[in-house]
Amino acid sequence: MGEFGKWLLHDDQKEVFDALFASVLTILFFGLSALVLWPLGRASMTFHLLKGYWVFCIVMCPTVVVTVRLQRMFRVDIDSHFDAYVISGLVVSGFLQAGWSAFAALAVHSFVAGAPLWVVVVLYVVGFLSCYVVFAIVSMVYAGSIYRQTNLLLAVASFIIFSVWPAGGRAIYGWFFNLF
Repeated sequence: MGEFGKWLLHDDQKEVFDALFASVLTILFFGLSALVLWPLGRASMTFHLLKGYWVFCIVMCPTVVVTVRLQRMFRVDIDSHFDAYVISGLVVSGFLQAGWSAFAALAVHSFVAGAPLWVVVVLYVVGFLSCYVVFAIVSMVYAGSIYRQTNLLLAVASFIIFSVWPAGGRAIYGWFFNLF
């Protein structure tokens, strides 16, 4: 293994690898989804998801900062109040992840009208894969295995739930989506 491989595997560089992985995954996802959806006449869904992705990233940053500040204000840290620290991280990361799943499910729902069944399937696969891309972004910040396992399960479950029941996603997150 070369020097680059050893550098990537070093524990101190895990955050760098996660950021690189999430960035490459994001670029590949949006590029490939545009190429797949373009011949189907649904390329605008990619741009809709991309716009939502940027809003998600813009919202995630201050949300994480506020969470960290609240944890400091209430003196909640991993050493003294492990349970409160982990639970607050699970709540915030889960709310962000489920919010994206709701957005993606509602986005797909708005693009399936009049489409043949096979196009509907492709649209839902793209929406589902977008949840994994956002999971990679959330996992950069909330990197613990408990966060990753919970958020991956939540991404899958909430996308399915909000795809079957779009009114639920609109009821929980619609107030926020209406801002943009």
